[in-house]
This record gives sequence, C-alpha cells and structure tokens, in this order.
Amino acid sequence: MFGFRYVKASPSTYLLQYKNGKAVREGTGLSFWYFAPNASLVSIPLESVDAPFMFQEVSSDFQVVTVQGQVTYRVAAPTTLAGLMNFTLKPDGSYVSEDHTKLPQRVVNAVQVQLRSVLQGKTLQELLQGSDHLVKAVREGLQRPDGLPSLGLELVNLAILAVKPNPETARALEAQVREQILKQADDATYARRNAAIEQERSVKENELNTEIAVEAKKRQIREAQLEAEQAELSKRQAIRDQEMAGRIAMEEKNKGLTALRSDNARTEADAKAYAVAATMKAVQDIDPRVLQALMVGQADPGVLIAQAFQGLAANAERIGELNISPDLLQQLTQARPKHVAKA
Repeated sequence: MFGFRYVKASPSTYLLQYKNGKAVREGTGLSFWYFAPNASLVSIPLESVDAPFMFQEVSSDFQVVTVQGQVTYRVAAPTTLAGLMNFTLKPDGSYVSEDHTKLPQRVVNAVQVQLRSVLQGKTLQELLQGSDHLVKAVREGLQRPDGLPSLGLELVNLAILAVKPNPETARALEAQVREQILKQADDATYARRNAAIEQERSVKENELNTEIAVEAKKRQIREAQLEAEQAELSKRQAIRDQEMAGRIAMEEKNKGLTALRSDNARTEADAKAYAVAATMKAVQDIDPRVLQALMVGQADPGVLIAQAFQGLAANAERIGELNISPDLLQQLTQARPKHVAKA
C-alpha cells in the first residue's frame, strides 16, 4: 500500500536495510515497515551449512586418489559477506541473484585447494594409513585469514570420510597386503611349531631338573638327620659335662664357704673378746660409783628408781623413818614416755 512493505526476519537471519547506498538498519530477527521504492534489503542466513565434496587428486607418487568428505560452515561476518556476494531480496522475498547457491561451492573449492597442497606432499600409502593429518592440515589452512575468514565465514567442522585409490591400484595393494598376511600366517605356523618343540624340550629339562632336585633334597635330609643326631649327642655330652663341672664347682664353693664361715666366726669372737678386754682394762681402776653416775643420764627411769631404792636400803640404818604413799609409789612405777629431743 503506497509502497510501504513489512518485513520480518527469523532469529537465524541477518537483515540489512540500505537507503541511498547506506545501511540504516541491520541485525538478526528484525521486523519493521520500510518504503520499497528507495530501500534495499539484504538477507544473509546465519545457520550452519553442510557441504559434501568428493574429488580426485594425485599423490606425490603419481597415484590417483579419491577424497570424500563434508565441510560444515556458518556466516561469522555478515557485512563482509554482503560486500563480496549479492544477497539482495526482491519485493516478493526471493533473492535477486544466484550467489546464495554459489557459496557452498566456493567453500568446497577452498577445501579442494587446501587438500591438493597436502596430497601432493604425501605418498599413497601415507594417505591410506590415516586421514587425521589431512583433516588437521586442511582445517589449519581454512582458518587462516586468506581462507574462509576472508569470505566472512567460520569453519564449524571438517570430516574426511574416505580416501580411496583407483581400482587397479587398490587390487595391487590388496594383493601385496594379502601376500604379507599369508606370509605372517606361515610365520605364525612355523613359530607355533618351534614353540611346541621348545616347550617339549623345556618340559623334559624340567623333569630331569626335578629328579635331580629331589635326589639332592633327599641327600640334604639324610645329612641333616645325621647332623641332628650328632648335635643331640654332643648336646647331651655337653649337658653331662656341665652338670659334673657344676657339682665340682658347688663342692669347691661349699668348701670355701665353710672355711670362710669358720674364719669369720673366729675373727668375730676374737674381736668381741678384744673389745671386752679393752673395756675392762679401761674401767678397772675407776670407782664403780663414778661409772654409775656416768650411766645416770642414759639409764631408764625405772632403773634409776630401782637404784634409788637400793641406795635407801643400803643406808637403812641411817634413816629414821621413810613414808611412801600409795599414790607416789603408783606414779613411780608407771611407765613414763621417753622424751624426744627437739631439733
């Protein structure tokens, strides 16, 4: 109506609106009204795209190799891609040009260029042994600034599904491998026979070694028994010798102890007699009363009381009258506690 139109983009579509040669609106999932006569819309899908490929190349040993795989990419810089390819929309929503259909082929061409540089430096056997090095080399080449980033694209995944030679070369390789397998089978048969012979020889050697070891063990057992019997006899003889030596030593010891006991008793008696003689010699000229006075300080109170009564009895003719009350006598006869000297 009057040239105004409504557009609505999905979240996976990057939409740009140009007016008078300048971008006035851009983004993902936009929806807006625009005036069609002076506006241009550019729609770039952002979802990932799978592009299968299969092409033939020549290895370094001039063998034709067929490489099959798949590359997955997505748009990382929509404005860069919009400047290189035409993604302009018609009023009915379709694309003006066929550039959107040519983009996968351009990506496949970039993959082929990288693969050719790798395949030309490898032999056929090296290529058939594994494709991991191919994937790594091609991935690194595509991620360089002059690869997919120059188109505003980003590599999501790269898979090499098969690397095949031509049928004639494949049959020749199969024949070579088959001969190697047959040779390995023959070698395995011979090795098994040799192993059986070696095993039989080893078994016989083990049997002989076992018999030798058994005889040696029996001889060791007999020798050990003889040694044990001799050791038992020697032990018994040693015990008898020890018992005899112990008895002799005990008799000698008893004899020495008896003599020593007699000498000690004689010496002790001599010492006591000498002490008594020395004591008697020292006090023979001293008055008995002096000795008695010297012993007063060390005598028991009961002894002192008895000596006092003895003195009274000795001088009874000089005492006219002596009265001793029962209480005084009881106090004198009671045991008195010993005085403990205080420090």
